[in-house]
Amino acid sequence: MIQAQKQQAWEQNSGSLSFNGSLSKEEEEMSRSALSTFRAKEEEIEKKKLEVREKVQVQLGRVEEETKRLATIREELEALADPMRKEVAQVRKKIDSVNRELKPLGQSCQKKEKEYKDALEAYNEKNKEKVQLISKLMELVSESERLRMKKLEELSKNIDSMH
Repeated sequence: MIQAQKQQAWEQNSGSLSFNGSLSKEEEEMSRSALSTFRAKEEEIEKKKLEVREKVQVQLGRVEEETKRLATIREELEALADPMRKEVAQVRKKIDSVNRELKPLGQSCQKKEKEYKDALEAYNEKNKEKVQLISKLMELVSESERLRMKKLEELSKNIDSMH
């Protein structure tokens, strides 16, 4: 491609040939100067292209490195999230299992609590009745003793009066 451009430039410059096919020294000097300027520009362009190509390669290398780094970070994040999700799921399953076990135990506890309260209430009522009966018994025994003592005193008086 560069060769074709040089050839084209040479043809353009050679349009100033005189009719007999020879160049004057001035025209030849101008032609050489133009050709050398053209070559210098071509070399400069090539140099710039190489510089830009190198910069692009450097940037692509950096982009590749960053892409690898980001991929590694993503993998670490995913690996970090997975065990946590698994542990959370396991703990939730255990909680659900314990809740299922707690429900009948709670119902059993409430039932037994009610039975206990009913039994305690019945016990307290019977105990109260017993206390009342004992109290009544004490009154009766006291009354009976008092009456017997009175009777004994009367009998004793009767016996004493007989004498």
